[in-house]
Amino acid sequence: MDTDTRNDGDDGRGGGLTTGEVARRLGVAPTTVRTWDRRYGLGPDAHTGGRHRRWTPADVARLERMCALTANGLSPAEAARLAREGAPDDTATARPTAGPPPRRAAPGRSRAGSGLRLGDVRQECKGVARAALRLDAPALDALLAAAIEEHGLVTAWTEVIMPTLQAVGRKWESSGDRYVEVEHFLSWHVSGALRRGAPEAVDRPGAVAVLACVPGESHTLPLEVLAAALSERGVPVRMFGGALPAGSLVAAVRRTGPSVVGLWAQSRSTASRPLAQHVAGMEWGVRGARRRPVVLPLGPGWAGSPMPGMPRATNLAEAVAAVESRMPV
Repeated sequence: MDTDTRNDGDDGRGGGLTTGEVARRLGVAPTTVRTWDRRYGLGPDAHTGGRHRRWTPADVARLERMCALTANGLSPAEAARLAREGAPDDTATARPTAGPPPRRAAPGRSRAGSGLRLGDVRQECKGVARAALRLDAPALDALLAAAIEEHGLVTAWTEVIMPTLQAVGRKWESSGDRYVEVEHFLSWHVSGALRRGAPEAVDRPGAVAVLACVPGESHTLPLEVLAAALSERGVPVRMFGGALPAGSLVAAVRRTGPSVVGLWAQSRSTASRPLAQHVAGMEWGVRGARRRPVVLPLGPGWAGSPMPGMPRATNLAEAVAAVESRMPV
């Protein structure tokens, strides 16, 4: 437990950043900044009166070197030593083997200080990526929760979480077996953040959305964020996750009588048009007032010719709107 009781607020005296402001700029938890100060002597060079902590640009630059070095695999103690010494080329110093230094990111492009090319994205992506690369669970959970709370689930997913996941995925694909643990670690914590951030919606008769991956499809995270976003908006969801067998999907639809059935397919090889058409043709209810669900094909596997009566959503916001618009009032 962090027992540091120093006041990180602005006492109105002098310039510099507070510890909280520095943590946000670096994309780490404030406790991480304090720990680096206490353990490795990476605190500000001077206090601004009393016990208040004010960080100058030079102090922040030292912490940025610390972040870059730890993200490249150095131990915190070694990274702190190099950061204090002010090594002129952190990334080259952090390389375990000899070779040319990596290319610098183009101006205006955000990188995680680790070779992850994030592109023109929100600053929060940098912090999430660094926490994931360090396998820093507390910092990652705090950053994900803050992004969801500040921006809402749809924006947090679209502009913070998904770009970071894609960057990690690209790094995995280009590095052989490296970074697999980072991708799994980040996905797991994103899944947990989604479940914690969305309240359970109250059931309404006939106003339920069924979400499932088609048989042979195990990519559940996009469905998890859709389920969380719908719950955030008061839409009851029945989530069945990955690779639901066709017979089980049909049984679930019959038992729940949903207004919308969302079917996720990551690849064309798993996107089954006959299954989607079968579900769309199912009926229930009394004679003269029978109902059918609207089937919502989700994911890149369904790309191609449209299916009559089945609206296509190409992103999370469109999927949320499509489900909400078909819920009975």
